[in-house]
Amino acid sequence: MGKPIRVQRRGKGSHSFTTPPNTFKADVAFGRPVEEGKQVGEVIEFIDDPGHSAPLMKVKYDDLRENILLAPEGIRIGDRIQEGKAADVSLGSILQLGSIPDGMLIYNIEVVPGDGGKMARASGSYATVLAHDGDKVNVMLPSKRTLYISAACRAEIGAVAGGGKEAQPILKAGKHHYMMHAVNGYWPGHRGVKSNPVDHPFGGKQHHKGFSSMVSRHAPPGAKVGHIAASRVGRRKRG
Repeated sequence: MGKPIRVQRRGKGSHSFTTPPNTFKADVAFGRPVEEGKQVGEVIEFIDDPGHSAPLMKVKYDDLRENILLAPEGIRIGDRIQEGKAADVSLGSILQLGSIPDGMLIYNIEVVPGDGGKMARASGSYATVLAHDGDKVNVMLPSKRTLYISAACRAEIGAVAGGGKEAQPILKAGKHHYMMHAVNGYWPGHRGVKSNPVDHPFGGKQHHKGFSSMVSRHAPPGAKVGHIAASRVGRRKRG
């Protein structure tokens, strides 16, 4: 009797291929929706979370509410940040994109107003506000791609702390394995065609797969290998 291949076991999830439940210490989001005026909070603690590449900061507001956010480069315990429609532009503060001046560095940017922040969250990353165009704001992302985002979306001021952490050599393969395991990653990786048939759908062939590597977006997790929901593959025809 056969058994599921490794990618299917990983897709299904088991103790060997899942992150321990106590790995992530906190979810990072803006929390409550945008309010009139401004709320002022103080940074009271930094948190080293294995589930995030950047350090986190715990902020306690004047109304005694607490929230955990991504820490910007240069902030210290005791510094005060602001959020709200009347908030000032200062390091770590949360403002709507329409209130942030051109040329300002931002991070943890919302894609849809109220989603809590989705883009530019990795350590050392930041985006730049390029221009305001009515109810849209042109933002250059860390990939240098420009994107028009609603002016009602929020972002934090500054650049994410922890930049340069990848400059330190890992030195040992075992350390890299456990670093990836903390975020439910799998390492080392290799090409599927180099695998055995019991380890990968593309394995067991001499030099090629022998069939198309495109797979549906709605395929089960264990079958999502190769080109997932690709619109095209290969060279683009000139014409």
